[in-house]
Amino acid sequence: MKIISWNIAHSHDPWRCLLKSDADIALLQEATKPPSDVSPHIEVDNSPWVTVDGGSQNKWRTAVVKLSKNVGVEWIEAKSLSEAKVGDFGVSQPGTLSAASVTPADGETLVVVSMYGLWEGVQASAKGKWFFADGSVHRILSDLSAFIGRKPSHRIIAAGDLNILYGYGENCDLYWKRRYQTVFERMDALGLSFVGPQYPNGRQACPWPEELPRESKNVPTFRNNRNDPRTAKRQLDFVFVSKSLSEAVSVRALNEADQWGPSDHYQIEIDISFD
Repeated sequence: MKIISWNIAHSHDPWRCLLKSDADIALLQEATKPPSDVSPHIEVDNSPWVTVDGGSQNKWRTAVVKLSKNVGVEWIEAKSLSEAKVGDFGVSQPGTLSAASVTPADGETLVVVSMYGLWEGVQASAKGKWFFADGSVHRILSDLSAFIGRKPSHRIIAAGDLNILYGYGENCDLYWKRRYQTVFERMDALGLSFVGPQYPNGRQACPWPEELPRESKNVPTFRNNRNDPRTAKRQLDFVFVSKSLSEAVSVRALNEADQWGPSDHYQIEIDISFD
């Protein structure tokens, strides 16, 4: 089974690219409602195409999309925490998390999750100008915990744009390094291993980012200038899988200069073998 994780940056053109792919499932972030020429060829849940951001609503969200007939998909309805009851899928920030149970033709059912780390600002009394996403990601991890009912054998693949960094170098801000690292440590504590993408499964940044140690295996997944691949320096997109699945999953960033699609993020390809 093949999965594509991709922040499609509110654009319609990536939907058309997905139709040309050989993927079975797409885990999308910043996805708007699919265009009319695409919707007859895919299946997706009927949640509103909005993300709740404080008192406003963005007209995009995460989504789990069925692209082929090789898998069966049952979408798991996300409910706001104020509406969720015991046994429901409660989401702290609607639009930042989507999930579905997927059954391949020749494998066991697993849960797939699309995640998006929403940018937030500090409270007024803090008298600062910081914007951060790790707060939103930790809310996602709290919500994701609802899918973990057994320690050794849960089957989850969670991927997306978290808007945080991995493996800051010692010469950079230790404060932010430690904040970001808590996300990866907490994922591991839940039984979800970080599986990439990491070099050599993707091209590394050139020139080398000052924030990374030379031994880093990070691969850029985001570019500042959508029209210039040379501006791709930071990895913002990550994949986590249950430890019971880690040997069956391979991950790579499609981040060569000629692989950029109509977004400011690269596609992340996730292959699962059920041998």
